[in-house]
Amino acid sequence: MPQPLFSDITYLREGTPTQRRAYHALIDLGIFDKLKAYSPLLTGTIPLDIDIDGSDLDIICYWQFADEYIQTVRQHWGYLPDFQLRHYEINGFQTLVARFSAENFVIEVFGQNRPTHQQEAYRHMVLEYEILQKMGPAFKTKIRELKKSGLKTEPAFAQLLGLQGNPYQALLDYEYKK
Repeated sequence: MPQPLFSDITYLREGTPTQRRAYHALIDLGIFDKLKAYSPLLTGTIPLDIDIDGSDLDIICYWQFADEYIQTVRQHWGYLPDFQLRHYEINGFQTLVARFSAENFVIEVFGQNRPTHQQEAYRHMVLEYEILQKMGPAFKTKIRELKKSGLKTEPAFAQLLGLQGNPYQALLDYEYKK
């Protein structure tokens, strides 16, 4: 069975300058090794090459025991500048988000008690990848322009695709209609 898309960050080594910097930052910080038990995946705009200046590195994780996960994150990155750890409930799931600065990136480590391949960030990214492949370079340019004007990624896709309602849900619904 083939690996799901974006399961391994080695593709970043040969990518854009930002992707190469991201790869080295993630390796230097040992993020994927230190979070291995939590099935980490890099999501967001940098893997898709639709990032803009200031885009962060988003890593999603799957934890089964919140306290253990929190301890791991604090132990490895709690000393870094701007470290914050926040608790949320998103779509009925307890969510833990650590945010810190390192290697000239803002890094968010997002954890939920559900497999990473089922989390919205991953599902959005895979769908956005498929749309970008289908729509081509001009569409990618328009996404970047909308992001530079202040729109977040999913609202930018929803606008260009003519999707109505909550852009985050509309994009997931679009997934089922392809």
